[in-house]
Amino acid sequence: MTKPTIGFIGLGLMGSNMVENLQKKGFHPIVMDLNKDAVAAVVARGATEATSAAELAAASDIVMLCLTTSNVVEKLVYADDGILAGIKEGAVLIDFGTSIPASTRKIGADLAKKGAGMVDAALGRTPAHAKDGLLNIMASGDQTTFDKVKPILEMQGENVFYLGSLGAGHTTKLINNFIGMTTVTAMSQAFAVAERAGVDRQQLFDIMSTGPSNSPFMGFCKNYAVDGVSDLGFSINNANKDLGYFLEMVKDLGTTAKIAEGTSAHLQAAVDAGMGNGNVPEIYDYFLKL
Repeated sequence: MTKPTIGFIGLGLMGSNMVENLQKKGFHPIVMDLNKDAVAAVVARGATEATSAAELAAASDIVMLCLTTSNVVEKLVYADDGILAGIKEGAVLIDFGTSIPASTRKIGADLAKKGAGMVDAALGRTPAHAKDGLLNIMASGDQTTFDKVKPILEMQGENVFYLGSLGAGHTTKLINNFIGMTTVTAMSQAFAVAERAGVDRQQLFDIMSTGPSNSPFMGFCKNYAVDGVSDLGFSINNANKDLGYFLEMVKDLGTTAKIAEGTSAHLQAAVDAGMGNGNVPEIYDYFLKL
């Protein structure tokens, strides 16, 4: 597809940078967001604001979502003036958020009844990568639908992975975030235990970082627990939401994930303690208070 009309809903830090990247590549998207300052910024660069999701969908060849939760996605899709009401035959909905796979498959089935396609395309990396079109994109859906939007995805991502049937992208992202957030939670607790035990945290990092435990996540945890610098850029609230989605997905699979339950319990406790807006390595402070 060359220069399709793109509708984009969700102009948070990631979404607004993705739109800026598209605009730098010659697109004039139609946008929606509750944050009017974010809308004004992209409109100033040539975007158009839609008054409803149905209006945006009716005018778009590709509708992109970068939203916070599955509930928000479903409300935008199924509202009387929502995406499903306006989407045209042959259009494609791309959900870049982290959503529950069962919800994704349900939406995809309902879109198919209107002759529209869907790709779930969960994201990796940071908003800075989004601005430069260097995201990691975990995409899935019908092969023909994926191939249709692949050139546009490649403008947004340095690495675009096709993972198979609809929902596999969101499944993979939830597994990825389970591993990542469990790692950060465990390492943050390790630094807190070191502090309690009177072990120098910098020395602990120096020792652990020379072995197989070393990772970028360890660096983020050390930056906060040792240096007081919070630079991961992923909130405890978001991590808590994603672990909840992971556990819901595991339940749908008819099994349990005890390690994830432990991570989720700590994240929820940190949220309950008023720490939800902090970056995940700041859970170190929660562990110190135990």
